[in-house]
Amino acid sequence: MDLRVAAYAVVTDDDDRVLLARWTEGRRIAWTMPGGGLEAGEDPERAVRRELREETGFRIETTELLGIHSRVIPGSQRVHKAGVPLHTLRIVYRARITGGALRFEKDGSTDMAGWFTLSEVAKLQRVKLVDTALRMAGIL
Repeated sequence: MDLRVAAYAVVTDDDDRVLLARWTEGRRIAWTMPGGGLEAGEDPERAVRRELREETGFRIETTELLGIHSRVIPGSQRVHKAGVPLHTLRIVYRARITGGALRFEKDGSTDMAGWFTLSEVAKLQRVKLVDTALRMAGIL
């Protein structure tokens, strides 16, 4: 079984919109929370700041640790390394923007980012992590 540890952030704006990134590496294109995998030895808060900058163009500071979500993905459902189960540990933070401007990632696992109201989020093709993270933040 493989293990992947990742850090994500729930970021909202003054209009209560949620910042999401569009993930393009899966079996289907879907919206997800901005964030991603930790590099070897990387601190999770540093990782989420790096990932958000890469995927959205924004600089952030974390304001609260919301929780850790654990999930085992059966090997038959994996995008990479089919047949080998994957244990994912997702560290979810609340964060606020401290600078930067919205821009899209180039040559990465996401291709765009945007702000969405909760009613818009409900209509999006999205990964389960979006609802999980929004529940952790008390938004859903």
